[in-house]
Amino acid sequence: MIFTNATLIGGILLAIVAGIMNGLFTLPMKYLDRWSWENVWAIFIFVSCIAMPAVMVWITVPVLGHVVATSPAHAIVVACLAGFAWGFGAIMFGQGISAIGISMGNTLVLAISASLGSLLPILVLAPERLHHLQGIVILCGNFIGVMGIICCGYSGLLKERAQQSRTAVTRRMVGYARPFGIGLLLCAGAGLLSAVFNIGYSVAQPILVAAHRLGYSAFSGSNVIWLLMLTSGAVANLCFCGYLFRKNGSWRKYGLAGSGPLYLLSAVMGLLWGGNTFVYGLASPKLGRLGPAIGWPLTLIAGLITANVVGFMSGEWELTSMKERRWMLLGVLVLLAAITTLGWSSALT
Repeated sequence: MIFTNATLIGGILLAIVAGIMNGLFTLPMKYLDRWSWENVWAIFIFVSCIAMPAVMVWITVPVLGHVVATSPAHAIVVACLAGFAWGFGAIMFGQGISAIGISMGNTLVLAISASLGSLLPILVLAPERLHHLQGIVILCGNFIGVMGIICCGYSGLLKERAQQSRTAVTRRMVGYARPFGIGLLLCAGAGLLSAVFNIGYSVAQPILVAAHRLGYSAFSGSNVIWLLMLTSGAVANLCFCGYLFRKNGSWRKYGLAGSGPLYLLSAVMGLLWGGNTFVYGLASPKLGRLGPAIGWPLTLIAGLITANVVGFMSGEWELTSMKERRWMLLGVLVLLAAITTLGWSSALT
């Protein structure tokens, strides 16, 4: 690809769009409380982790069997296992967002994922680099991230106390309310397993190489990896939803009168989340060597800001004082600094 200013600007804009989509995708959960959590999550997972990857591979890799047959077996196994492990993280994420809200949940998960997504690969794949400049910067970025998470967590505790001590806030989120501490643990688990997903994608790169040798683009090869990982993750999610369907008898809610908009909103969730993956896949090649240093932090920053704006606009911080909001704002600013630092580390050698 010939890189021009227009190509670079296009890549940057696509990376920002991907982040906005990621920050927006949980918003429909605010308007789906007529259904149980599992009703919403099952449709979301089917659209984002089964239908979209299958369609993208069908469009970009007409002969999937050839790519799989020429790919190393270990890469395929790692992709499937990492995707399956990530599936449990997706469950934790969905439950965590339901428990503590869009702004707080997304902020914590994105922060933990960003930090561990940089630290774990270097610990697993190249621990010796911790003594180089890149490793030192990654450790600094993680320290800054921990400080930001502490600020956001403290803000969340203040928010919970404020809303409990004042007039009750109407809950507008699908799923059951949980204590803040439980929601925090769920989001921490989701962030950790998101980092495992990143390691799996890195180790599965030989699949992309095999696709390239057969004449497919890097974007097409990435789609094969996404298909393996996301469908494996869907297995864990749909099994958990099936357990909840049986336990709660919530299958019948799909037949409630006037459920058409609920199906649509659940599908929109899947399109936004699944779409952000493929939009970033389009952005990365346009950024060339700047992809990790610019595209990745831009996407995370756009997602972080979008999620917090959405949470604020949808009333998650009503009945709170400026004290709680200032702590949250401070936490977000510190996390933006951490993400920028981690993005810079990816450009170092």
